[in-house]
Amino acid sequence: MARMESDTERIARLHVPDEEDVADDVKELWALPLERLGFVPNVLRVFALRPRHLLAWWAYYDELLRGDSGLTKVQREMIAVVVSTTNRCHYCIVSHTAALRKLTKDPDFVDRLATGYKYAELEARDRAMLDFAVKLTEASDRCSDADVQALRDAGWGDEEIMDITQVAAMFNFTNRLASGLGWVPNPEYFSLGR
Repeated sequence: MARMESDTERIARLHVPDEEDVADDVKELWALPLERLGFVPNVLRVFALRPRHLLAWWAYYDELLRGDSGLTKVQREMIAVVVSTTNRCHYCIVSHTAALRKLTKDPDFVDRLATGYKYAELEARDRAMLDFAVKLTEASDRCSDADVQALRDAGWGDEEIMDITQVAAMFNFTNRLASGLGWVPNPEYFSLGR
């Protein structure tokens, strides 16, 4: 059964608007995951404090994760998990390991990826993608022509490299919001895809 958490359940360090207090376009956005997952992800509830920001962020996020790309949805979620793990972002680790488990139907692989991607069985192309995403996360000032060439050598084209970089950057941004504002993952994520 679909449910919407009440504002009495703490899901962030900030006030979270109740459903009756948000604009219709935000309610329309919330309706999509409510129908598909049976709950509204807390990221959408917290972001509703700034509705224009939520809608702009969501449009970009949705395009990066689900739009046209040479990266599969699984590869994009792999970046989300590894970047979020590198940043120790509890909210995004929990929510994106759930998404990846659902996509891959392989919880063991996802657990290995989240606990140490260096030990996960990966194709060379995916390993190069994740190595770059981690370097971008930990030391973006040290990224160089050689890093981009390593991606090309692994078989990635420039548009795909741009997508890898944008997905990693999106999660670096969102991880900081989630950790800084104490976002709490929906409890449904813990069992999703298991």
